[in-house]
Amino acid sequence: MNTSAAAYADETAETYAAERLACWQAVAARGDRSRKRLHAHYQGYLHRLYRFLVPEGLRILELGCAEGDLLAALKPSYGVGVDFSPAMLEIAEKRHPDLHYIACDAHHLHKDVNPALLSEPFDVIILSDFINDAWDVLQLFKNLKHFCSADTRVLVNFHSHLWEHPFKLLQKAGAVTPRLTQNWFTPGDTADLFSLAGFQVIRSFDDYLFPFSVPLLSGFCNRFLAKLWPFSTLDLFHVQVARLMPDVSPLLSVSVIIPARNEAGNIEAALIRTPDMGAGTEIIFVEGNSTDNTWDTIEDLARKYSHRKVKTLRQPGKGKGDAVRVGFEVATGDVLMILDADLTMPPETLPQFYEAIASGRAEFANGVRLVYPQEKEAMRFFNLIGNKFFSWAFSWLLGRPIKDTLCGTKVLSRKHYLQLAANRRYFGDFDPFGDFDLLFGAAKLNLGIVDLPVRYRERTYGDTNISRWRDGWILLKMVCFAARRIKFVP
Repeated sequence: MNTSAAAYADETAETYAAERLACWQAVAARGDRSRKRLHAHYQGYLHRLYRFLVPEGLRILELGCAEGDLLAALKPSYGVGVDFSPAMLEIAEKRHPDLHYIACDAHHLHKDVNPALLSEPFDVIILSDFINDAWDVLQLFKNLKHFCSADTRVLVNFHSHLWEHPFKLLQKAGAVTPRLTQNWFTPGDTADLFSLAGFQVIRSFDDYLFPFSVPLLSGFCNRFLAKLWPFSTLDLFHVQVARLMPDVSPLLSVSVIIPARNEAGNIEAALIRTPDMGAGTEIIFVEGNSTDNTWDTIEDLARKYSHRKVKTLRQPGKGKGDAVRVGFEVATGDVLMILDADLTMPPETLPQFYEAIASGRAEFANGVRLVYPQEKEAMRFFNLIGNKFFSWAFSWLLGRPIKDTLCGTKVLSRKHYLQLAANRRYFGDFDPFGDFDLLFGAAKLNLGIVDLPVRYRERTYGDTNISRWRDGWILLKMVCFAARRIKFVP
């Protein structure tokens, strides 16, 4: 861009910002009288939604914080609110004096502010109802990288284009706070802008169908109908969660947990075929109430292959979920992997999961058996139908594509597993399989879940430990449970 063009662009941006500053200064000057009933109802819903998405006690930065109410509602350990309206921040400082505030155009936050307030990365960065009013959203997203680590989550909500004309009518009627001409983005638009800025959108959904405060009706519409098609197509705003894409792939250690019940004939193959990965690999066998000689076989082969780092455990409880937790508790690797002892998922594929986690392209790698052709007897017809159904159900519940919920191979970092375990009380100890405990927890933590296709092989030893109809009924109950705890909130 030449000098004259750059000067023109800067002047245009400054004019745009000045017009909006004057507008929001006037809104602040009117004070509580400008807080219409619809606005209060809307803000109350937003607070509940963000409290669901963001745990308490985190470092939070909010751009366009206005009076600071949303930031305060999240109870951060360290909260910084940014707004270019000094009048708005004056109100915020009176209401929430325990937070920190910066009067600044968010586009220039990375270069115009005392760095002491922004010296460390934030856990969460929030742009609530902000990008509809911003000048250059791509540059805004790029600038966020100055305040992010690999674990930072960026949360945005922005109004749907379908509500452009209804908003104009509501403004004319004096029912909502007046605004200047807005940007109107689709989720695809913002996902592209995030990608260009070096971020990955890991969750996207629509919400808030009924903006009026009517007892019972408001709750029913916004908690339930807003999440169901076709009503969800009319929702007022879009929500997206994004994370920074890392640039380097560190060398990480690996723990492979192999739950084994009545799998004596597969133990040696599991040991031989599990490759060494990263900075070193430990193999943890967790034997679970076998009726054959699985435990003796594990101990004998651990001695035979003493050059491998092998741990052997007997689970105290029942079910694969209990075995996985027991194995994860003693694991020392940076990356935690689950490998089913039936070896229907080839252990030789595990390095692909390692690369996905180590590169940062995935924070939770989920194996998928439904992409590549399967061996003839690998999955029976009704099992395939069930997997397809639960794939659709959990994709809807979690707000992201999940092609296969029951593939035994799931991989995540030990750090993220510990976070998941610390928040397990939200769902409780309800999952006998272990797959959904991890999937639900990863979704609640807004981790980057990536499906990784695997070749699904026919079992060569023993019989499956899954009962098609009994366990299918358990899965159906879990769908209903997850709908209440994940989907139909706040």
